[in-house]
Amino acid sequence: MSTAELLKGAAELFPDEVVTQAHVRHLDLPGGAGRFALITLDNGLDHTKPTTFGPQSLAHLDAAIDQVGKEASEGTIVGVGVTGKPFIFAVGADLKGMELLKRHEDALAIGKGGHDVFKRLATLAVPAFAYYNGAAMGGGVEIGLHCRYRTVSAALPAFSLPEVFLGLVPGWGGCTLLPNLIGAERAVSVVIENSLNQNKQLKGDQVYELGIADAIFDGADFLEQSLLWTASVLKGEIQVLRPEVDRGEAWDQAVARGRFIADSKVHGAAPAAYRALDIIAAAKDGDLQAGFDAEDQALADLIMGGEVRSGIYAFNLVQKRAKRPAGAPDKSLARPVTKVGVVGAGLMASQLALLFLRRLEVPVVLTDIDQERVDKGVAYVHGEIDKLLLKSRITPDRANRLRGLVSGVLDKAEGFADADFVIEAVFEEMSVKQQVFAEVEAVAPAHAILATNTSSLSVSEMASKLKNPERVVGFHFFNPVAVLPLLEIVRGERTDDASLATAFGVARKLRKTAVLVKDAPAFVVNRILTRFMGEIQNVIDEGTPVAVAERAVEPLGLPMSPLVLLELVGPAIGLHVSQTLHRAFPDRFTVSENLAAVVKAGKRGFYVYDSGQPELDPEVAALLTQGDVVLTEKQTRDRVLAAVAQEIGLMLDEGVVAEAQDIDLCLITGAGWPFHLGGITPYLDREGVSERVNGKPFLAPGVASVPV
Repeated sequence: MSTAELLKGAAELFPDEVVTQAHVRHLDLPGGAGRFALITLDNGLDHTKPTTFGPQSLAHLDAAIDQVGKEASEGTIVGVGVTGKPFIFAVGADLKGMELLKRHEDALAIGKGGHDVFKRLATLAVPAFAYYNGAAMGGGVEIGLHCRYRTVSAALPAFSLPEVFLGLVPGWGGCTLLPNLIGAERAVSVVIENSLNQNKQLKGDQVYELGIADAIFDGADFLEQSLLWTASVLKGEIQVLRPEVDRGEAWDQAVARGRFIADSKVHGAAPAAYRALDIIAAAKDGDLQAGFDAEDQALADLIMGGEVRSGIYAFNLVQKRAKRPAGAPDKSLARPVTKVGVVGAGLMASQLALLFLRRLEVPVVLTDIDQERVDKGVAYVHGEIDKLLLKSRITPDRANRLRGLVSGVLDKAEGFADADFVIEAVFEEMSVKQQVFAEVEAVAPAHAILATNTSSLSVSEMASKLKNPERVVGFHFFNPVAVLPLLEIVRGERTDDASLATAFGVARKLRKTAVLVKDAPAFVVNRILTRFMGEIQNVIDEGTPVAVAERAVEPLGLPMSPLVLLELVGPAIGLHVSQTLHRAFPDRFTVSENLAAVVKAGKRGFYVYDSGQPELDPEVAALLTQGDVVLTEKQTRDRVLAAVAQEIGLMLDEGVVAEAQDIDLCLITGAGWPFHLGGITPYLDREGVSERVNGKPFLAPGVASVPV
């Protein structure tokens, strides 16, 4: 079947594609270097709607290459360039179309169609140049790899091959061409390591340093400088020399390193990384067409598998649902926030103060019970500003401005009399928080939002003794505050729409992913994690060895094992949350006597790291009292997943969040659960756990799975 027929068939499956045009214009290169054809990829929309490749877009590019190919053969042009619209080069395949594919042969056509178009750039009668002027991801990176030369803008903010992160492989040349260009070691870093590290992006200078681009120019006159450079290359004034790729043992070692990274991140549970590594391993012999064929096959297999559907579902949650929180009131109801108060000056409170300061750039005032704590909190914020300045993340002027905006006082009346938003981050005890809010209400303006960073206590109860409980909102951040995007916004029984709208408005300015949560014990993430961890703890307490219980959930590919997570959270906090949930739901949430013993002994976790690897602390082992019921890894995993499925089902029945999608969004952005799981509900559906436990799946067919 011809490329045109392939793409026509694929286009019929995807009628709503946002089509990228490939505009051809001609220009005379500087210095009499000759006439040049420049192809600009542009979907006609601004930079907030990045350029993508669907079947019709590939067909337009194919037609443009027909035109310039004819001109090249006739000798009327000396070269061909490819660039993008302002700020965007191209960000790869259109995932919306991928969601619609139902048959393996249709998925195969997408891979083959992209290859057939892109590889024509390498066979033109004149050299092809790619000018990475802006964001380039996936297929956007790969079209450039098919060109003979590449330049990159120093202002380029994001460059990546994110496919493995989504459950795919770079399927239009990335797995084959990149290692042949820059060597297997560097290619593994881009394709595997960066992708599995939360889709880490490269900047323009890194793209150049890796050898992906042959030259780098400032963003302001990037295209002009690229064309000057192109002219010099074509006239022979500049020789592009690339280091020879090591095709010996170094190649095999790089692939082995990639497998180690994949094992440590996904524990064999998701196939994409391993398929990509197989192709990189085979690319060692330089047979490009064999590599392209392998990419086509891997892409088709993965598109028809569950992980990539979960990956696309997760991507849509983070990119789309996160921007339109379900149940959030009308934005117009939000009140302006011109000053922020923070009750507490400990580490969490200081982190919050820094975040509000950086994002809102309004006065932020901390209070605490003594001057030493207040001074320490302000000093922490100043220290973090100094670090940002040292790393050139902020200018000296901005650093001075931020330092001037943060202050600390002992007297709440002095600090909060003109604050519009006051958040508390004090000890997790109801009576303490109620007292704090009573003190703040007495001195803060009548319109001020009173926000609590509680992780598990009732927001309604906290507000119950106030004159104006309608302005109390749960505003639960996740640690570390600067890293994890999730913000659980909790509506108390009497919280009004204006207060809630203001909270969502502040969350947007903080650049957080806000999810509206009902005022229920431990809200979303902590409730699920406590049930998950509690079942692991139960299994250990009953007699299963710690190592078996930990290994049991490795196939989920979680960012860390349950007991390492407990160490990060702190055993005392874990115990406190389990006690809170046990009081609310005694039939499902237990309080582990072993965990209580660990906390009483003052241990910071179950492990010691004397060898560099986590090993069960002998002192903790001596504290453990275990029964004689020993489960296998599979039995443990089945039990843990059943518990999680039951809890999510009950939370949805209670209306803790609007839909299962919000559960997944919370776990991805607040607990770092993997994209390839789609959070958790697609995985529970795919494994049949949802049906077994609750009698029905969480998601409709096709939402995070292959459409029927």
